[in-house]
Amino acid sequence: MLPTFILVILTLALSTSVAQAQMLRSAVDYQNRGLERQEKGDLDGALADYNQAVALKPDMTEAYNNRGNVKLAKGDLDGAIADFGKVLELNPRDVYANYNRGIARMTKGDVDGAIAEFTSAIEITPNFAMAYNNRGSARKSKGDLDGAIADYSAAIENNKDIYEGYYNRGIVRFEKRDFDSALADLNKAIDLSPTSGNAYLVRANVLQARGNIRKAMSDYDKAVELSPGNANVYHGRATAHQEAQDLTRAEADYTKAIEIDPNLAEAYVNRGVVRLLLGKVKEADQDFALGFRLNPSLKPPLEKFIRDTKRARGGE
Repeated sequence: MLPTFILVILTLALSTSVAQAQMLRSAVDYQNRGLERQEKGDLDGALADYNQAVALKPDMTEAYNNRGNVKLAKGDLDGAIADFGKVLELNPRDVYANYNRGIARMTKGDVDGAIAEFTSAIEITPNFAMAYNNRGSARKSKGDLDGAIADYSAAIENNKDIYEGYYNRGIVRFEKRDFDSALADLNKAIDLSPTSGNAYLVRANVLQARGNIRKAMSDYDKAVELSPGNANVYHGRATAHQEAQDLTRAEADYTKAIEIDPNLAEAYVNRGVVRLLLGKVKEADQDFALGFRLNPSLKPPLEKFIRDTKRARGGE
């Protein structure tokens, strides 16, 4: 009887192990297909596969993490945060769960929560360059420019080729009016990513602020070439044309910026200024009305200019 008893136990144990292995393979299959669908942009299909994966294997952290990323991409921020939290419940030292949950919290507007998540990721992996970079961006959004620069610098120390670190540090240094350092960072960012229209745009802003309109215009032209669907590149170039007293080209670029982004208040207001200077008073008033409605804070600084310019033109 003893051998029979042992045989039954082994058979049961073998059957259970086979079932577990089959379930694991099935969960992995769903996980892998979910990744394929996610990479192809089929977020709904990927979500369905990750749902199946975690249903079959409730401790599969990879599937929760990937499902969280899909939910984040679909705008389901609370769902994403919950999935990343599940990963951390299963593995408190999963650095990517902290990192991804930080992105979700940042997107949701929970800046302090995002900083805490990125800090946790850094504590787990002290050389995690992108965690420093993202914490720097969170600190910048709170107005802590020095803290942001420190984090961007730490990102660069841990990854000498991190485009985001140089680009973001260049922006903050520009805001602090440290133009030389900002240019150095943006030059490096462009070296690392020569097709980044945004980097050319910001470098053009810096050059324009330094009074080098010719070089700024060259960068604006490059930014337009690389990012023709970005309203800000046309708006930036328009300001350079305006500063160079080329009002016709300035008006054209402001118009293009508005075509791309009809809610860009500054473009309406600046086009209004240009049109007023060109004597197109009726069109200028229409632009001012639209721009001030979109952003009332733009009105007070311009009221005297508008009044004085109209008076100088004979009360038009």
